[in-house]
Amino acid sequence: MLPLLCALLLGLGPAHAAPAGHEVTFLPGLPKQPSFRHFSGHLCIGPTQRLHYWFVEAQNNPQSSPLVLWLNGGPGCSSMEGFLKEHGPFLVSGHSSLGLGDAGSIANMLYLESPAGVGFSYSEDKKYATNDTEVAHNNYLALKEFLRLFPEYSKNDLFLTGESYGGIYIPTLAEWVMQDPSLNLKGIAVGNGLSSYEINDNSLVYFAYYHGLLGTQLWKDLQAFCCSEGKCNFHDNSNLNCTLKMAEMIEIVEESGLNIYNLYAPCAGGVPGSMRYEGDYLVTHDLGNSFIRMPMRFSWRQNLFRMPVARNKVRMDPPCTNSTAPTVYLNSPEVRKALHISPDAPEWQVCSFEVNRSYKRLYMQMNDQYLKLLGAMKYRILVYNGDVDMACNFLGDEWFVDSLCQKVQVARRPWLYTEGGENQIGGFVKEFTNIAFLTVKGAGHMVPTDQPLAAFTMFSRFIKNEPY
Repeated sequence: MLPLLCALLLGLGPAHAAPAGHEVTFLPGLPKQPSFRHFSGHLCIGPTQRLHYWFVEAQNNPQSSPLVLWLNGGPGCSSMEGFLKEHGPFLVSGHSSLGLGDAGSIANMLYLESPAGVGFSYSEDKKYATNDTEVAHNNYLALKEFLRLFPEYSKNDLFLTGESYGGIYIPTLAEWVMQDPSLNLKGIAVGNGLSSYEINDNSLVYFAYYHGLLGTQLWKDLQAFCCSEGKCNFHDNSNLNCTLKMAEMIEIVEESGLNIYNLYAPCAGGVPGSMRYEGDYLVTHDLGNSFIRMPMRFSWRQNLFRMPVARNKVRMDPPCTNSTAPTVYLNSPEVRKALHISPDAPEWQVCSFEVNRSYKRLYMQMNDQYLKLLGAMKYRILVYNGDVDMACNFLGDEWFVDSLCQKVQVARRPWLYTEGGENQIGGFVKEFTNIAFLTVKGAGHMVPTDQPLAAFTMFSRFIKNEPY
């Protein structure tokens, strides 16, 4: 039915208003339905791909409010996690959360599940192998298709935002968008983003030592075996002694039970192993984006992929997180119906093992993409980090922004937000020409989850182009 519907929609030519068939008129679990409008459905991308979106109109003046696209990372993880647990208008419990911290109070928010195979997005040919370049183009096509269905937002200010592997998704998508004069791109924001594998790896070792995770002797050994002439290579060092000591470091940081997404938060469900069985499912943790060139990480991945278990019986959960609530809620038949989810769409999972395992990473760093945006001299960029995240740590992203060699406009300083009528330090910010690097104090990988008020203040100032 959906292929026919897509064909009919594509044949209609330009749309003139939001598609009534996508409007969510009743959302199960809410004590009261919201006053703002929201829409959910599938965007037809080419002959086979059907990408799920959930769009929420701004609570105030949607006609003039900016359009903000949000992408979670992975690769292979769902943007419904951002919607239901970070900054969407509904808490995962089903209760409305329309107060401070809601991004939808100042922007029209578009959450896209990408690539096909993630969440409720799927491909009719069941082929889910993809790469950075294909995903960037398909995300651009999805954005264009969304604006064809919602032409009333085609002239609104447009911002591209995301987190984690969104550090790859967002700049590569921006390359497409900035070439399209019909799109009113104003800027991008990336939270705890993967901007450079090498810088992320090298900085994480320093982060771990200076946060008290590595003993003095291990640190001395790492310095002795992995460093030369004042420069350390913890990323792809071929020295055997360095590799052995890095294995010790990785075991502590990523395999001991520390919460990789928030060093000071407990590990949901207790200290886990690397995999477990739940009924018929083999559950493994997120394969991560750190130290992927280290031999022990490469071997672990290869062994996992070769395990004699059906791919549709493997579930990939981010470590030390609990995704039970959104999983149960979104897989409810009533919710699927309310969100206009196709019967061909798979059961919702927070991350797709199939997409992650077959994903080809083409870009090792994002310098070229950022420099292209900065060279246009008309886009504003925000790179922000929760300062206790270890998956994509603040130090690495600060080093990355520094490596772009832009002119400093405002030296590194504390930035403030108001809580309970009092000013508090939200973190630190350093501003360059058209790009800022900002930390959020006490937040982990999912900044709005850990520090919602500070996160909303930061987001509002970015969108409104106000001083941080």
